[in-house]
Amino acid sequence: MKPDRLLSVALCLGLLTLLSFVAGSGCRTAPPTRLTEGDTTPERSIILREGDVIHVAFPGAPNLNATQQIRRDGKITMSQVGDVKAIGLTPGELEKEILKLYESQLVTKEVVVSLDSSSFYVFVTGAVLHPGKVTAVRPLTALEAIMEAGGSDPNRANLKAVVVIRHEEKEVRNYTLDLKPALEGKKTQPFYLHPSDIVHVPEKFSWF
Repeated sequence: MKPDRLLSVALCLGLLTLLSFVAGSGCRTAPPTRLTEGDTTPERSIILREGDVIHVAFPGAPNLNATQQIRRDGKITMSQVGDVKAIGLTPGELEKEILKLYESQLVTKEVVVSLDSSSFYVFVTGAVLHPGKVTAVRPLTALEAIMEAGGSDPNRANLKAVVVIRHEEKEVRNYTLDLKPALEGKKTQPFYLHPSDIVHVPEKFSWF
């Protein structure tokens, strides 16, 4: 076989190998991340911060119920027990701390802390109409953040593989979400964002 013929065959084989690799792996959509209860419940996994407004409810003693804003010193003031540190805790952790302080006064040993409002930022990038910073004044889902950014670009967006990038202490964690069923009106689990989360909407794969 002539050298130029051999070169043509080699190039064809190399191109076919490359196309096979990309089609078999590079174009594959990552499977959605398995979500936990904390990911799909707005208040349970959120870390309380300065300025957050919380409601503290005592099912067995409603006279103790209170709505408080976390002060700059990171505390709230509760009747009969005084200041309680709230900053840096999740609502569930704060429930336990408040229960310890009131335990001797309660017949029903139960306290429920809920987040009424929380102002924080998230960032939306990729195939959306208005990428950038989004301000949340309440618990916000990934889909809602995309809508706040003008919605996804219908010609480019791949909503089956939306990525949420989250900094957790000393590591970065990525979540892959399939948001397409929600936009089609199907029942899905919401994914609630944390402050400074980055929501990236990737583009659909195209050879051209």
